[in-house]
Amino acid sequence: MHLLIPAAGMGRRMGSERNKLLLSLENRPLLAWTLLAASASQEIDWIGIIGQSSDFPDFREILIALNLTKPVKLIEGGNTRQKSVYNGLQALPAQARRVLIHDGARCLATSQLFDRCARALQNCQGLIAAIPVKDTIKIVDENKVIKDTPKRSNLWAAQTPQGFEVSLLKHCHDRGLKLGWKVTDDAALFEMCKLPVTIVEGEETNLKVTTPVDLAIAEFILRQRLGS
Repeated sequence: MHLLIPAAGMGRRMGSERNKLLLSLENRPLLAWTLLAASASQEIDWIGIIGQSSDFPDFREILIALNLTKPVKLIEGGNTRQKSVYNGLQALPAQARRVLIHDGARCLATSQLFDRCARALQNCQGLIAAIPVKDTIKIVDENKVIKDTPKRSNLWAAQTPQGFEVSLLKHCHDRGLKLGWKVTDDAALFEMCKLPVTIVEGEETNLKVTTPVDLAIAEFILRQRLGS
Protein backbone atom coordinates (compact mmCIF):
# COMPACT_ATOMS: atom_id res chain seq x y z
CA MET A 1 0.00 0.00 0.00
CA HIS A 2 1.18 3.51 -0.84
CA LEU A 3 0.78 6.38 1.63
CA LEU A 4 0.79 10.12 0.97
CA ILE A 5 1.27 12.52 3.89
CA PRO A 6 0.28 16.15 3.17
CA ALA A 7 2.73 18.18 5.25
CA ALA A 8 2.91 21.53 3.48
CA GLY A 9 0.91 23.71 5.87
CA MET A 10 2.02 26.43 8.27
CA GLY A 11 1.24 26.73 11.97
CA ARG A 12 -0.53 30.07 12.12
CA ARG A 13 -3.38 28.81 14.32
CA MET A 14 -0.66 27.25 16.47
CA GLY A 15 0.91 30.69 16.81
CA SER A 16 3.99 29.50 14.94
CA GLU A 17 5.74 30.94 11.89
CA ARG A 18 7.10 27.55 10.86
CA ASN A 19 5.55 24.30 9.71
CA LYS A 20 3.66 22.98 12.73
CA LEU A 21 4.76 19.43 11.92
CA LEU A 22 8.26 20.46 12.97
CA LEU A 23 7.05 21.42 16.46
CA SER A 24 8.11 19.10 19.27
CA LEU A 25 5.87 16.50 20.89
CA GLU A 26 7.57 14.37 23.57
CA ASN A 27 11.01 15.24 22.18
CA ARG A 28 10.19 14.36 18.58
CA PRO A 29 8.71 16.50 15.79
CA LEU A 30 5.01 15.88 15.15
CA LEU A 31 5.82 14.48 11.73
CA ALA A 32 8.10 11.87 13.28
CA TRP A 33 5.23 10.28 15.21
CA THR A 34 3.16 10.01 12.03
CA LEU A 35 6.08 8.41 10.21
CA LEU A 36 6.74 5.93 13.03
CA ALA A 37 3.13 4.71 12.93
CA ALA A 38 3.23 4.41 9.14
CA SER A 39 6.53 2.56 9.31
CA ALA A 40 5.10 0.11 11.85
CA SER A 41 2.13 -0.66 9.59
CA GLN A 42 2.14 -4.15 8.11
CA GLU A 43 0.39 -2.93 4.96
CA ILE A 44 2.24 0.26 3.99
CA ASP A 45 5.38 -0.25 1.91
CA TRP A 46 5.97 3.24 0.40
CA ILE A 47 5.61 6.72 1.89
CA GLY A 48 5.44 10.09 0.16
CA ILE A 49 5.74 13.30 2.20
CA ILE A 50 4.22 16.31 0.43
CA GLY A 51 5.75 19.56 1.64
CA GLN A 52 7.35 22.85 0.79
CA SER A 53 10.92 22.60 -0.44
CA SER A 54 12.01 25.02 2.30
CA ASP A 55 11.09 22.34 4.85
CA PHE A 56 12.88 19.49 3.06
CA PRO A 57 16.17 19.89 4.99
CA ASP A 58 14.25 19.49 8.27
CA PHE A 59 12.29 16.55 6.85
CA ARG A 60 15.54 14.87 5.83
CA GLU A 61 16.95 15.32 9.34
CA ILE A 62 13.84 13.62 10.75
CA LEU A 63 14.19 10.73 8.31
CA ILE A 64 17.88 10.28 9.16
CA ALA A 65 17.08 10.22 12.88
CA LEU A 66 14.27 7.67 12.43
CA ASN A 67 16.25 5.44 10.05
CA LEU A 68 13.09 4.00 8.51
CA THR A 69 13.33 0.79 6.50
CA LYS A 70 10.58 1.74 4.04
CA PRO A 71 11.25 4.01 1.04
CA VAL A 72 10.25 7.65 1.57
CA LYS A 73 9.96 10.27 -1.17
CA LEU A 74 9.77 14.03 -0.63
CA ILE A 75 7.26 15.69 -2.99
CA GLU A 76 6.86 19.41 -3.66
CA GLY A 77 3.47 20.59 -2.40
CA GLY A 78 1.12 23.32 -3.59
CA ASN A 79 -0.47 26.38 -2.03
CA THR A 80 -3.55 24.38 -0.92
CA ARG A 81 -4.05 20.90 0.44
CA GLN A 82 -5.98 20.01 -2.70
CA LYS A 83 -3.09 21.04 -4.94
CA SER A 84 -0.59 19.27 -2.69
CA VAL A 85 -2.45 15.98 -2.92
CA TYR A 86 -2.73 16.45 -6.69
CA ASN A 87 1.05 16.76 -6.84
CA GLY A 88 1.41 13.72 -4.61
CA LEU A 89 -0.75 11.60 -6.88
CA GLN A 90 1.44 12.49 -9.86
CA ALA A 91 4.53 11.41 -7.90
CA LEU A 92 3.23 7.95 -6.99
CA PRO A 93 5.12 4.99 -8.46
CA ALA A 94 3.62 3.75 -11.72
CA GLN A 95 2.52 0.49 -10.10
CA ALA A 96 0.42 2.20 -7.40
CA ARG A 97 -3.19 1.05 -7.58
CA ARG A 98 -4.50 2.19 -4.20
CA VAL A 99 -3.37 5.00 -1.93
CA LEU A 100 -3.95 6.14 1.63
CA ILE A 101 -3.78 9.86 2.35
CA HIS A 102 -3.10 10.91 5.94
CA ASP A 103 -2.71 14.42 7.33
CA GLY A 104 0.67 14.72 9.03
CA ALA A 105 -0.97 16.77 11.82
CA ARG A 106 -2.90 13.66 12.91
CA CYS A 107 0.25 12.41 14.58
CA LEU A 108 -1.45 10.01 17.02
CA ALA A 109 -2.92 7.64 14.43
CA THR A 110 -1.83 4.08 15.17
CA SER A 111 -0.32 1.51 12.86
CA GLN A 112 -3.43 -0.59 13.48
CA LEU A 113 -5.61 2.17 11.99
CA PHE A 114 -3.40 2.34 8.91
CA ASP A 115 -3.66 -1.43 8.54
CA ARG A 116 -7.43 -1.46 9.02
CA CYS A 117 -7.91 1.19 6.34
CA ALA A 118 -5.48 -0.47 3.93
CA ARG A 119 -7.26 -3.82 4.22
CA ALA A 120 -10.70 -2.27 3.86
CA LEU A 121 -9.56 -0.49 0.71
CA GLN A 122 -9.09 -3.84 -1.01
CA ASN A 123 -12.89 -4.13 -1.10
CA CYS A 124 -14.09 -0.62 -1.94
CA GLN A 125 -13.30 2.31 -4.23
CA GLY A 126 -12.91 4.92 -1.52
CA LEU A 127 -13.03 5.22 2.27
CA ILE A 128 -12.40 7.52 5.18
CA ALA A 129 -11.63 6.88 8.82
CA ALA A 130 -14.31 8.53 10.94
CA ILE A 131 -15.90 8.40 14.38
CA PRO A 132 -19.54 8.88 15.40
CA VAL A 133 -20.40 12.41 16.48
CA LYS A 134 -21.09 12.68 20.20
CA ASP A 135 -22.32 16.27 20.34
CA THR A 136 -25.63 17.58 19.11
CA ILE A 137 -24.98 19.48 15.88
CA LYS A 138 -26.86 22.64 14.92
CA ILE A 139 -27.20 24.02 11.39
CA VAL A 140 -27.34 27.82 11.45
CA ASP A 141 -27.81 30.63 8.93
CA GLU A 142 -25.50 33.59 8.29
CA ASN A 143 -26.96 35.33 11.36
CA LYS A 144 -26.14 32.33 13.59
CA VAL A 145 -29.82 31.47 13.97
CA ILE A 146 -30.49 27.74 14.25
CA LYS A 147 -32.31 26.33 11.24
CA ASP A 148 -32.10 22.60 11.84
CA THR A 149 -30.84 19.88 14.17
CA PRO A 150 -29.75 16.84 12.15
CA LYS A 151 -30.14 13.37 13.53
CA ARG A 152 -26.95 12.57 15.41
CA SER A 153 -26.97 8.89 14.49
CA ASN A 154 -26.34 9.88 10.86
CA LEU A 155 -23.35 12.10 11.64
CA TRP A 156 -19.71 11.03 11.61
CA ALA A 157 -16.63 13.19 12.16
CA ALA A 158 -14.17 12.69 9.31
CA GLN A 159 -10.57 11.82 10.03
CA THR A 160 -7.69 10.48 8.01
CA PRO A 161 -6.42 8.14 6.64
CA GLN A 162 -8.63 8.38 3.61
CA GLY A 163 -8.08 5.80 0.90
CA PHE A 164 -8.93 5.53 -2.79
CA GLU A 165 -8.27 3.72 -6.01
CA VAL A 166 -5.53 5.82 -7.59
CA SER A 167 -7.02 6.01 -11.08
CA LEU A 168 -10.39 7.17 -9.74
CA LEU A 169 -8.89 9.76 -7.42
CA LYS A 170 -6.72 11.15 -10.21
CA HIS A 171 -9.85 11.46 -12.37
CA CYS A 172 -11.67 13.29 -9.56
CA HIS A 173 -8.77 15.70 -9.04
CA ASP A 174 -8.53 16.38 -12.76
CA ARG A 175 -12.25 17.11 -12.93
CA GLY A 176 -12.09 19.29 -9.84
CA LEU A 177 -9.23 21.27 -11.33
CA LYS A 178 -11.09 21.74 -14.60
CA LEU A 179 -14.34 22.82 -12.94
CA GLY A 180 -12.77 24.92 -10.21
CA TRP A 181 -14.00 22.85 -7.27
CA LYS A 182 -12.54 23.81 -3.89
CA VAL A 183 -12.57 21.06 -1.26
CA THR A 184 -10.90 20.38 2.07
CA ASP A 185 -10.52 16.63 1.70
CA ASP A 186 -10.34 14.05 -1.07
CA ALA A 187 -13.54 12.29 -0.06
CA ALA A 188 -15.43 15.44 -1.05
CA LEU A 189 -14.08 15.15 -4.60
CA PHE A 190 -15.23 11.53 -4.70
CA GLU A 191 -18.67 12.57 -3.49
CA MET A 192 -18.92 15.36 -6.07
CA CYS A 193 -18.11 12.79 -8.77
CA LYS A 194 -20.93 10.55 -7.44
CA LEU A 195 -18.52 7.85 -6.30
CA PRO A 196 -19.12 5.87 -3.09
CA VAL A 197 -17.05 6.51 0.03
CA THR A 198 -17.17 3.96 2.85
CA ILE A 199 -16.68 4.68 6.56
CA VAL A 200 -13.99 2.82 8.49
CA GLU A 201 -14.08 3.16 12.26
CA GLY A 202 -11.42 5.68 13.29
CA GLU A 203 -9.85 6.34 16.67
CA GLU A 204 -10.95 8.78 19.38
CA THR A 205 -7.31 9.72 19.95
CA ASN A 206 -6.69 10.47 16.26
CA LEU A 207 -7.07 14.21 16.71
CA LYS A 208 -5.71 16.84 14.34
CA VAL A 209 -3.13 19.06 16.06
CA THR A 210 -4.08 22.58 14.98
CA THR A 211 -3.96 24.78 18.11
CA PRO A 212 -1.84 24.91 21.30
CA VAL A 213 -4.70 23.21 23.14
CA ASP A 214 -4.61 20.33 20.64
CA LEU A 215 -0.88 20.00 21.21
CA ALA A 216 -1.34 19.80 24.97
CA ILE A 217 -4.03 17.12 24.57
CA ALA A 218 -1.80 15.17 22.18
CA GLU A 219 1.05 15.32 24.68
CA PHE A 220 -1.21 13.92 27.41
CA ILE A 221 -2.44 11.09 25.16
CA LEU A 222 1.06 10.21 24.03
CA ARG A 223 2.43 10.14 27.58
CA GLN A 224 -0.38 7.78 28.57
CA ARG A 225 0.34 5.62 25.54
CA LEU A 226 4.08 5.49 26.24
CA GLY A 227 3.60 5.02 29.98
CA SER A 228 5.75 8.05 30.76
